[in-house]
Amino acid sequence: MPVNHYLFMFITKMRAERRRRGWNQQTLGYHANVSMADISRIENARLIPYPAQAERLAKVLELQPEELQQPADAQEAVGA
Repeated sequence: MPVNHYLFMFITKMRAERRRRGWNQQTLGYHANVSMADISRIENARLIPYPAQAERLAKVLELQPEELQQPADAQEAVGA
């Protein structure tokens, strides 16, 4: 599956936020009610998250869903 810019940003931000919290994929999946297998597939660009999954992941990571599509530097630049 080719990775488009938005999916790449989603994957990068989700992984960074997960790691920042010291969570493994299983822990993130537990909190977001997404299987660990799906977390792995998303992070390895083998699965595009459904909108409901993206919303749950964003909520658990305390982000707006659209923030998962922005690089961390862009958020810091606007004071987020």
